[in-house]
Amino acid sequence: MSEAERDPGVSAGPEAEQGAGAGAGSEAELGTAAVGAGPERTSGGAVKLVLWRHGQTRWNAERRFQGQSDVRLDAIGDQQAQRAARLLASLRPYAIYSSDLMRAVGTADRLAELTGVAVRLDKDLRERHGGSWEGLTDVEIRTRYPAAYAAWIPPDGEPVATVAERAADAFERVADSLAAGALAVVVSHGAAISLGISRLLGLPENARVLGGLDNCAWSVLGRRAGRWRLLEHNVGTLPEPVAEPQPGSAGPQGGGSVLQGGGSVPRAGAGVPKTQGRAGD
Repeated sequence: MSEAERDPGVSAGPEAEQGAGAGAGSEAELGTAAVGAGPERTSGGAVKLVLWRHGQTRWNAERRFQGQSDVRLDAIGDQQAQRAARLLASLRPYAIYSSDLMRAVGTADRLAELTGVAVRLDKDLRERHGGSWEGLTDVEIRTRYPAAYAAWIPPDGEPVATVAERAADAFERVADSLAAGALAVVVSHGAAISLGISRLLGLPENARVLGGLDNCAWSVLGRRAGRWRLLEHNVGTLPEPVAEPQPGSAGPQGGGSVLQGGGSVPRAGAGVPKTQGRAGD
């Protein structure tokens, strides 16, 4: 199921498109008094969370609702994790946190191998539980549960508000553990990430405001003085500084991306299929 068809784990009801054009980090959405925005501040004092969705699984490829069913990465998902880990390692994360489900742990382990940072598991980062929908394809859910499908509410599944609360609480705990200016990578799932972000930013949780996440894409949240801001959403690459041309060289070629510090990694997405964010992650 593509993200355009359904945002992970949330309803696409009448309010689905309201607010979609507003900046997710605006003061109004953060629930604070309106103040002058002022010039863009440097991020030196803020803590940052890179919220990284796991790589593809066989159930993702088959468009099945995974929820908290423990499904491993498939071969493509492992390739996605390896590629993304090379990019994220250049950010020098202070900590790596992960859902304890295998697809998230397998993704986090690829980054741990490159950075030497141990992975810390947190059950609150798990995906939304889908009850009897877990293991079913989108077509099967639509056929067997037409009314519940229209509202995107698994009859015996986990409520949206519960997922939003536990995911947001987990993000807050990670941020509290960081010193000013530090960055942590948090490996989780499509619905858990989207709902946690929505809770922290004060966005509607039962309406699709944020788009979904591709497998192994990430979003970046920053927190300064208790206020959260969405810095990036559903990205799979890093800024690409222009390299100084070397004598006798035509400069970077083809699929290379030169990072800060001179490291070279494949351009995001090069040769690795991506799976769009889908319901039940």
